[in-house]
Amino acid sequence: MVLLVLSLSFSSQGQDQLILSREDCETKFLKENLQLLAEELEISQAEAMVLQSKYWPNPNLTIDQVNLWATQGQLDAFDTEGLPAFNSGSSFGTKQQIGVSLEQLIHTAGKRKKLMAIQNISLEKSKEYFRDVLRGLKIEFRNQLTQLQYLQLSKRMYEEELLSVKQLTNAYLRQVELGHISKGEYVRLKALELEITQKTNAVKTEINQVQKELNVLMRLSANTDLVITDAGFIKDTDGFKLRSIPDLIVEAKENRPDYKIASLQETSSLIELEYEKAQRIPDVTFKVDYDRGGNFMYNFVGFGLSFDLPVFDRNKGNILHATSEIEQSQLRSQELELTLENEVAAAYKDLINAIAFFESIDADYDVSLEIMLKNYTQNFKEKNISIVEYLDFMEAYLTNKIIILEASKDVNEKAEKLNYSIGKDLINK
Repeated sequence: MVLLVLSLSFSSQGQDQLILSREDCETKFLKENLQLLAEELEISQAEAMVLQSKYWPNPNLTIDQVNLWATQGQLDAFDTEGLPAFNSGSSFGTKQQIGVSLEQLIHTAGKRKKLMAIQNISLEKSKEYFRDVLRGLKIEFRNQLTQLQYLQLSKRMYEEELLSVKQLTNAYLRQVELGHISKGEYVRLKALELEITQKTNAVKTEINQVQKELNVLMRLSANTDLVITDAGFIKDTDGFKLRSIPDLIVEAKENRPDYKIASLQETSSLIELEYEKAQRIPDVTFKVDYDRGGNFMYNFVGFGLSFDLPVFDRNKGNILHATSEIEQSQLRSQELELTLENEVAAAYKDLINAIAFFESIDADYDVSLEIMLKNYTQNFKEKNISIVEYLDFMEAYLTNKIIILEASKDVNEKAEKLNYSIGKDLINK
């Protein structure tokens, strides 16, 4: 017994209970989620590429034809006295030849501006990708919060009923020992106790699993015992009933990040085509050359330019590829638009059905069940009803309590599904 008490004590000390509301959980999730933090870096990387696209290519400096020495035989062969020295009073440079070349690449046909436009679109796509990841994580996170609230309420209900049934079971055991009642009634009551205990343990196992998922999403330690308050389990949908499917579709097209990404991809494909067409015009490299001692002039300065001759490669393959990309992106946009419209319509109908079922349950029905449970329990204690009647009622009571909780949970989840399909928090309370 001492070892058991000590183990329970250490077990309770090993868990740090954290009680938060849904709003507090979401604040921590948005601040601490590792996947969101990683996705934000994608935006920073895209911003860096936009900055990089603004720079001109670096000029190229070449120094060559430098002879570190010249033998007397080499000088005698050309019958030369050497070159003028670099500095008066020094002989350095009289026997050295050197060539210096400076080159600068110039992009033609607006290629640089087109590359900047492509990188700017990539930045916008990165921002929308982040919003899309956030949209997906939000529905997962909020549904996990709803699931934890549902399990906590279920666990509380089972534990309350288990306590009541245990009291009856203990009382019946004493009556059996005194010989006042048959053991059969005790066994049936004990079976009910075991059934409720089993359901309670199953719910606890599910709670552990959901807590594990939420701990990862919120960046909490494994020792955290997360408890969500009951507030927000049922969403307020009164204002939502005035909305229509066409209006919701319009909002979805304005807010859905995946829809915006498809539109940006179309724009990007058009610019890519213009860029590939511009590639048919060759870039120009301007050159400035200085040559010392290698020309008819001791110090020769010359200018020039170079460019590829577009004889064999007119970039036809890349242009055809970019044209195909435009057609592909347009088809994908049409498919996404059709998918969006159907997702919004289906989510709206599902939510309306969930609300209708929830509202079909009388507001006082839950209270009535509790009153009936007390009456049945009291009548059972006083032998006014049989154990069969009592067990039948308990089964109906537990089933109806779960149905009420599941109806609330279903409304919550269907509302989040609609939020997801629209791309904004239309219903957040």
